[in-house]
Amino acid sequence: MQLKHIPITELKVSRLNMRHGRKAPDISDIYPSIKSRGVLQTMLVRKEGDAFGVVAGRRRYFALKRLAKETGRPQKAPCLVMQSGDDIAALEATLVENTTHLPADEFEQYEVFAKLAAKGETTSAIAERFGVTELMVRRVLALTALTDEVKKLYQAEAIDKRTLYALTLATKGQQTDWLTLYHSEDAYAPRGERLKDWLTGGGRITTDKALFDMEAYDGVVLTDLFGENAIFADTDLFWARQNDAIADMAASYRSEGWNDVVVLDRGQHFPTWEHGKRSRKQGGRVYVETRHDGTVTAHEGYLPHKDIEKIERILKGETAKSPGAATKSDRPEMSGPMAEYIALHRHAAVRATLCDHPGVALRLAVAHLVTRSGHWRVDVEEQNTRKEATAESLANSESEKQFFAHRAHALAALGHDDETTLVATIQFGGDPCETFARLLSLSDADVLHILAVAMGETLMSGSPAVEAAAHVTGTDFAALWSPEDAFFDLLRDKRVINQMVADIASPSTARAVLTDTAKAQKTVVRNRIAGNGCEPHPNWRPRWMTVAPTRYVVGAACPPADAWGNIKRLFEAEQDRTDTPEAQSEAEIAA
Repeated sequence: MQLKHIPITELKVSRLNMRHGRKAPDISDIYPSIKSRGVLQTMLVRKEGDAFGVVAGRRRYFALKRLAKETGRPQKAPCLVMQSGDDIAALEATLVENTTHLPADEFEQYEVFAKLAAKGETTSAIAERFGVTELMVRRVLALTALTDEVKKLYQAEAIDKRTLYALTLATKGQQTDWLTLYHSEDAYAPRGERLKDWLTGGGRITTDKALFDMEAYDGVVLTDLFGENAIFADTDLFWARQNDAIADMAASYRSEGWNDVVVLDRGQHFPTWEHGKRSRKQGGRVYVETRHDGTVTAHEGYLPHKDIEKIERILKGETAKSPGAATKSDRPEMSGPMAEYIALHRHAAVRATLCDHPGVALRLAVAHLVTRSGHWRVDVEEQNTRKEATAESLANSESEKQFFAHRAHALAALGHDDETTLVATIQFGGDPCETFARLLSLSDADVLHILAVAMGETLMSGSPAVEAAAHVTGTDFAALWSPEDAFFDLLRDKRVINQMVADIASPSTARAVLTDTAKAQKTVVRNRIAGNGCEPHPNWRPRWMTVAPTRYVVGAACPPADAWGNIKRLFEAEQDRTDTPEAQSEAEIAA
C-alpha cells in the first residue's frame, strides 16, 4: 500500500464500502475534532477509474467535505492506496472499520462474511480476523436461511429486528407459511416473541428452564442465535426429563424432613394469599409450582390459612382431641359422588358374593335381626345415587347381573316370578303363612339361598357390614367390577391419580407424567389396563376396590378404608380358623 494525501475532490465512496449508497452519515461526534485538528487516522482507498474509492473512512470523507464547504478551502485526506484486485482485503478493512464504530446492517455484514466463508474461512477464523465473537459471525451467517422476500421486508422496514431474528429459527416452508399470513387480509402474522411461539407450536421452552443436566439430554435443541437461550424442539421429551427432576426435588425435600410436598398440576398457580408461612418444624409444606413454559418454583414453608387457624385453636385448647388421634388431611381423597360410586359397587359385589355363601348370609341375617340393624325394619336397599352415570354403571355391572340371576332363582322358588324384589317393599306385602308353607317344601340349600338373597337386598350400602362380609367371603372385586367411564369421570383428585399411575405404571413413567393434567394421567392408567403399547393389566383395581380397601393419601378421609379400619380388629384374628361357616357342610349349617 502507498500513503498519499489526496484532494477531497478526487475521492468518492467505493461500492466495496459497507455503507455505499446510503444517506449521509451522522458526523456530529467526529466533526469538531477534524475541524480543529484535521484527519489523524488514514483512510483506506483504491483506484476506481479517474477517482479514488473510499473503502474505509466514509464518515471522515463526509466530515472533510463539510469542512471544505464551510471554509471554502480545499481539503486533502491522508489515504492508504490499496492495490487493484485486492477486494477481500478491502472488505475486511471496511468491516473492521464499521464493527469498531457504528453498527452495520446485518445484510451488509452477511455479504462480507459470506464471501469469506465461501472461500473456506471457518467461523472462528472470521471472528478472530475481525475481532468479533463467534456468536456474532454465526448470527450474521444465520441470516442466509432467510428467503429473499423476508430480507426485502426487513430492508424496507416492514418488519422489525425481533421478527427478523425469530425467522432465523424457521425452515423455508415455515417462512413461506408465515409470508402467506403476512400478505393475507384476514389472517394475522405473528411478530417477535409470538412468532417464536408460533414456530414452535405454542410450547416454546428455553434451556434455562431445565432442572436436569443438559449434557445428559439426548433430544434436539434449536439454537436461538438472537436469544439468550436455546429452545427445546421436543417438548414431550423435555417434560419427561423435567418431571424426573421434579420428582427428585420432591424426594429431596421429604428426605430433609418436610412433612408434605405438594406437586401442583402443570399450569396451576400457587395462591400465596391463601396461605401463611410456617416452618418445617411447624408442619409447613412445600408446594412445587410448574408453569407451562417449564419454570419450576418451590414455595417452602406454607400452610392454608384454615389449617393454621385449626392448629391455633387446638393449641389454645379450644378443640378437644383424643390422645394419639391421627391428624386428618385438609380434604378427603374422595369426592361425595366418588364415595357414593365406590360404596354402591362394593355393596353390589358383596351381595352377589353372599348368595354363594349362605352360611355367612345366615349368620349375618341373624346378627341384623337381633340387633335391629339398618333396613331390618325391614327395608330394601334402594341404591340411590345423585349421578345418572353411576346408576347406569351399576345396572350394567357384572355384580348386578349375577345378583339379579340369584334373585330370579329365589323368586321362582317361592312362586313370585312377577316380582321385582324378593323382600316386600311395603308392610304386609305378602301372606307370611303362604310363604312359610312354601319354604317348608324347599330344601335347606334352597332356603339358605333365599335367605342369602334377602340379606343381599337388605344389606345397607356403605355400612361396615359390607366390609365385614367382603372380608369373610373374600369377594373377588376384580371379577365383578372393572374401571369404566363413570369411574374415571368421577376421578379428579390429583393426589390420588398420581398414586394410581405409580401403582400401575413403571416408576419412570410415573415420574415422567408427574405434572401432566389429570386427564392425561388417567389416559396413562387406561392404556396400562388395556395394554396399549405395554403389557396389559386387566386385573388392576384401585385400592378402594380391594379386600381390604386402603387409602391413597395418608390422613385423608376414605369411607371404605375408614369403615374397615373401625371393624378389622373383630375379624382379622379369625383368619386362621378352619371352622368358618363355609368350611361346614350345608347339613351342619341347617342343624
